[in-house]
Amino acid sequence: MPVTNKATLQAYRASLLHFTADPALHQNAHVWHEDGLLLVKDGYIQVAGDYAQLNTNLSPETTMHDYRGKVIMPGFIDTHVHYPQTDMIASPAPGLLPWLETYTFPTERPFSDGPHAREVASFFLDQLLRCGTTTAMVYCTVHPASVEAFFTESEARNVRMVAGKVLMDRNCPPFLQDTAQDGILESEALIKKWHKRGRQMYAITPRFAATSSPEQLQLAGDLAAAYPDTYIQTHVAENRDEVAWIKSLFPRARSYLDVYDQYGLMRSRAMYAHCIWLDGVDRERMAETQAAVAICPTSNLFLGSGLFDFNGADAAKLHLSLGTDVGAGTSFSMLQTMNETYKVARMGGCYLSALRMFYLATLGAARSMQLEGTIGNFTAGAEADFIVLDPQATPLLARRTACANSLDELLFVLALLGDDRAVAATYVAGCLRYSRKQ
Repeated sequence: MPVTNKATLQAYRASLLHFTADPALHQNAHVWHEDGLLLVKDGYIQVAGDYAQLNTNLSPETTMHDYRGKVIMPGFIDTHVHYPQTDMIASPAPGLLPWLETYTFPTERPFSDGPHAREVASFFLDQLLRCGTTTAMVYCTVHPASVEAFFTESEARNVRMVAGKVLMDRNCPPFLQDTAQDGILESEALIKKWHKRGRQMYAITPRFAATSSPEQLQLAGDLAAAYPDTYIQTHVAENRDEVAWIKSLFPRARSYLDVYDQYGLMRSRAMYAHCIWLDGVDRERMAETQAAVAICPTSNLFLGSGLFDFNGADAAKLHLSLGTDVGAGTSFSMLQTMNETYKVARMGGCYLSALRMFYLATLGAARSMQLEGTIGNFTAGAEADFIVLDPQATPLLARRTACANSLDELLFVLALLGDDRAVAATYVAGCLRYSRKQ
């Protein structure tokens, strides 16, 4: 794996793109330098600007990386993905619940074995880097060994990752079942070992309300209160059958989302995947608590779950981000995820500009995770996680981008026609971690 020396000042010449705000709310939300220069030292951003202005002040010792003709931007952030489901991506099923029973649970069973978990985690992380994803919120399995394996591999790559042990004490196979008390004790031990160790961060992870008892959900809420700088991640309102099931299990709750609210799981740094079948009251509550949404279009289309309501979410001013949701999602590529995001939005009567989609995959996700200033854009002092996109990566991309008349059109083509082949290089904390072979 190639690694650059990050101890000295490194200069990267290319077109530069990053965001300072949501393009849907602000006219001047992005920064674009057609001929730009990104300066990185000791794994952190020093400055991003025009080449002509910055180059004159560089010392002769500065190492120059020439990526002219390409676009450098912050690394993608995937806010919802399951690493143990790597080997079951593209598994057919008539819906969410049978898909879980037929494929998901059996695939997760062997993750009690550390070597197996590490081999899958290694492949998974390398695949993320290949696709330009430098941070993700990741579900492990119920087994503590699956979390140990994942963090061991992500720490070795020095990627900023958020992950957690799934909590699941009912309505699941016995081989994947913990207990309310043991699940929390195991989670707390993992928090103490891994949370904020280097670039690793922990997420308290009830799989979804159906597979956790009221006692486990309450203990999870108590744990979240005891460790307020940890994350919370779970699923909500993905599928109509699932929503009906939750109603039968928690008849006193006003809604599916209200189940989590009753147990203290709605707060900043809480990431809720899907959020398709929410109502206005739910959205208002998410906005009040600063809980965030991970939109998972490829998964929702694959399982026939429904279409995310962008207009309703924007009216409530929710924190939005994008998740691949592998293995129900059908690609690790955030570009392919943008492709489906655009189509889902159009089917719901909403138009998403390419700038908005790239914002959701970078600064929007960082804001959703309360990590603005750490990752997600090129502000001075941010961690130097960035990618190099190649508009000429394929013959079709090269032909189509040559006809692009604006930045938004160029980005739109990359989102609709791009995939992992469009990622020429991925840098993590200033080190080259992936380079596409020509």
